Amino acid sequence: METATPVQPAPADATVPFRRDPLGCLIVALDFPSADAAMHLVDQLQGTCRWFKVGMELYYAAGDAVIQRLLDRGFEVFLDLKLHDIPNTVAGAVRSVAGTGASLLTIHAAGGEQMMRAAAQAATAPNAPELLAITVLTSMDAAELNAVGVADTPAAQVLRLARLARAAGVNGLVCSPEEVAAVREAMGAGARLVVPGIRPAGPGKPDDQRRIATPGEAIARGASMLVVGRPITLAADPANAAAAILNEIDAAN
Repeated sequence: METATPVQPAPADATVPFRRDPLGCLIVALDFPSADAAMHLVDQLQGTCRWFKVGMELYYAAGDAVIQRLLDRGFEVFLDLKLHDIPNTVAGAVRSVAGTGASLLTIHAAGGEQMMRAAAQAATAPNAPELLAITVLTSMDAAELNAVGVADTPAAQVLRLARLARAAGVNGLVCSPEEVAAVREAMGAGARLVVPGIRPAGPGKPDDQRRIATPGEAIARGASMLVVGRPITLAADPANAAAAILNEIDAAN
């Protein structure tokens, strides 16, 4: 099988809508139950990734130590904790996370403007991560939103929460590929839009993601960064899978 060639990085501004450095666009999700399993995948990627996502499963199992192991090897960390609580509690959590060295941290926009405003204020502390507000999870469709009392479509709810986040001082968002073009238009070039629900071109399973797109489609619509998990972590050759996605990103720039 032909091996995809990793794209060489070039300097890029993280705030522009299309980051020209493919390595700066790709975040590999380390959704593993232990630090050793996560680091085994990191070893397999052979330099095809700069960013890793540490989510709840791995963070609750391994804590700050796994973040430090990644930082020690020169990687950047997206800490995906999806904070959602009263304003004071979330602000305290943001201040605590500032000591981990993570570059990005998620909060739930559904927590409301006051919660996000408190989080944004806490994120002004030295070494605090940049905040990303989760809009509507990619696993949810209109029927699931309706079941929790949201009558609008996912697209309308995403835009509502995006505008609420901006009003609260949070200029980074997580949204699905289906909404990213509308969010980019509403938020402008300065917003960092992080997009999960990415499935490479060609046959494959959506798994539990419902609002999905290929890497090239998401970048063309205005994504800043893409979060990719199982298409890389479950691949027979993770490095080749990651390199192929980098090439899809580069072709869409």
